[in-house]
Amino acid sequence: MLIANARMYSTPGPAAKQAWKDILAWTTGRAGVPMDIIDHDPPALLSTLWSRDDLGATMMCGLPMAMREPLPVVIAAPIPSPARYGGRAVYFSDILVPADSPATTIEETFGGTVGYTLTDSMSGCVALRVLLEQYRTPDRPQLYAKVVGDLIHVRGMVEAVGTRRVDVGAADSYLFDLIRKHDPAFAAQVKVIGTTSAAPMPPFVATGSLAPGPLASLQEAFRAVAGAAELAQAREHLLLTGFEIPDAAVYDVFHGIRRIAERHADVW
Repeated sequence: MLIANARMYSTPGPAAKQAWKDILAWTTGRAGVPMDIIDHDPPALLSTLWSRDDLGATMMCGLPMAMREPLPVVIAAPIPSPARYGGRAVYFSDILVPADSPATTIEETFGGTVGYTLTDSMSGCVALRVLLEQYRTPDRPQLYAKVVGDLIHVRGMVEAVGTRRVDVGAADSYLFDLIRKHDPAFAAQVKVIGTTSAAPMPPFVATGSLAPGPLASLQEAFRAVAGAAELAQAREHLLLTGFEIPDAAVYDVFHGIRRIAERHADVW
């Protein structure tokens, strides 16, 4: 049996985690494609989950998805409801500093300590490296005096920035919006001083065998989430409008993003 999982956006709190399970149970049930809805809670790494060959409706970051061979089958991508997403299945990286920091732009953090989650994280590392490229010069390739890595996830980033272990870092905007909704006191440790360019939203994918018929049924079920009255509370908990069915080719953009991020691979 294939597995279903939404760990990427399940960590803001119990209500969010249960809402994703409700949506996965509803979509797989409507599609008639039974799956084992599993937990994969921290500190278990997402990379371990994504390496499996029995993924069904399992959410995967677009960057490792684009690099994986064979390429996973794209099922559906969430459309966040906040206005800044424009009704599209996209997300950003929010640039975070301590709530009481005088910094209002990323340039004002240069010379301090920068943090990242994991080197293979689009939102917590790669997107920030791409943003920093526009500020590097031959005379100043390194922008920060110190770097702290392996903060693992958004909550680790918020804690590190909030306690001033680092002066600045990046976080998945959708997950940070969910944390602000479900754990506002925790989120209040930091403030947003900038946002990166939009990137395709992490989709639900399959790496296991999924025939065209079941795939089409699953995609129809994900489309139907937007109008399902019984999922209204789940959508509200997840700041979710519904889902779109993206062409897998939209994730090719991550190959170029990866190349930009690696131009100065040894410096921050």
